[in-house]
Amino acid sequence: MLAPMTLTPLNPADDTFAARLPEGVRRPLEPRYLEERRGLFKGQDGLLVAPRSTAEVADLVRAAAEARVGIVPYGGGTGLVGGQVMPDGPAPMILSLERMRQIRGLWPEENVIVAEAGAVLAEVQAAAQAADRLFPLSLGAEGSCRIGGNLATNAGGVNVLRYGNTRDLCLGLEVVLPDGAVWHGLKRLRKDNTGYDLRGLMIGAEGTLGIITAAALRLFPRPACDGAALMVVESPEAALALLARAQAQVGAGLNAFELIAGQGLHFLSETGCTARAPLDPIPEWAALIDLGLGPGADPSAELVAIFEAGAAEGLVTDGVIAGSGAQRAALWEMREQIPEANKRIGAISSHDISLPLSAIPDFLRQAPAVVAGLGAFRINAFGHLGDGNLHFNVFPPAGRGKSDYPAETRARVATAVYDLVAEFDGSFSAEHGIGRLKVDDLVRYGDPAKAAAMRAIKAALDPRGIMNPGVMLAREV
Repeated sequence: MLAPMTLTPLNPADDTFAARLPEGVRRPLEPRYLEERRGLFKGQDGLLVAPRSTAEVADLVRAAAEARVGIVPYGGGTGLVGGQVMPDGPAPMILSLERMRQIRGLWPEENVIVAEAGAVLAEVQAAAQAADRLFPLSLGAEGSCRIGGNLATNAGGVNVLRYGNTRDLCLGLEVVLPDGAVWHGLKRLRKDNTGYDLRGLMIGAEGTLGIITAAALRLFPRPACDGAALMVVESPEAALALLARAQAQVGAGLNAFELIAGQGLHFLSETGCTARAPLDPIPEWAALIDLGLGPGADPSAELVAIFEAGAAEGLVTDGVIAGSGAQRAALWEMREQIPEANKRIGAISSHDISLPLSAIPDFLRQAPAVVAGLGAFRINAFGHLGDGNLHFNVFPPAGRGKSDYPAETRARVATAVYDLVAEFDGSFSAEHGIGRLKVDDLVRYGDPAKAAAMRAIKAALDPRGIMNPGVMLAREV
């Protein structure tokens, strides 16, 4: 096991440091900048700055580097692993990108948009739509998460099956490095074989190697027509076979294929969520299938063909095909409210995992028994079956609450689940990142050679250790 990085102690972002900063960048520190979405971490008071330009970001980073002050980059604050707050250590400089939200340019003929890091994801989607293009990244938090945070965490979402993760949607970046230098990598090129892939390195680094200030992003033609269906499947094995059937039927026209457990649908009604499953009774397993097709296609007919083929093979037993855009939106609202229902129930332990697709049925057979060996729990397993990403969440039984269980219980459950994931050659972090929550998990389950390379890269680019201290890699002074 590799020891934490040993670094010179950081200094606080005090009044003396603040006096060295450019005019007009300081902001009052509101409580929201210290809050983590699931309440697992509480940030400490620090100095909040909100630069208006890349030049100001560079000045701020340069000042922090000279003074050895830690920097916590802040996007929309929607991350789920604590990367946006710093709970301990010397008071940091919290650097918010919220004032840098311009769309710098849009080239429909190139299918490219250049957006600043503070642009809200929904704003980028809307700008693309106004040009009759599609920016396909789609998340539950798209109305508040920001492009810089999406890139820093390599966000996934529901359309990864067709369009890939955020890394796959990015052509170029503008980044302020830990010494205040600006890397001008904001190119709109599909091919650029000129050395190390710094773009790929910065994406998913969670602000530990630099601060993304702008990005050139890929756009796509908007599908001419779309459709969705919710189909009852006999088992996860049946869902996997139905996925293959759908891919054979429509090819690249398959936007998303979501596996939904009945427990999650029951949680919707139990917690008073407005969305409901249009199925009675609630099935044990269902698949939400979404299509985006070209001119002249008929999504409903394609979904009927998928259903009929699945029924003939014994894979599906019932289903609902959306007959309008409103019905399609209602199906997705049902899917997107499941995390809200989970939050209202209160998970003892949540797991964002990925597995080889063919291993998912075996995992879903074995994991409940592993968890049951630690106590009586309810499990809600759902997620992006098309790309192998499951959200395997463990809840108290009816009548009990999350507060009835100590932190040690969460740790035992998480270890048991992640140990099983490792046996299946999966990942304990599919799309949420490492942050502060999973630093120890990265040590336990990560590859030692990769961990050593990560530390070498961190030491080379950020020798003072000022960039998001304690995120991803443990820091020791």
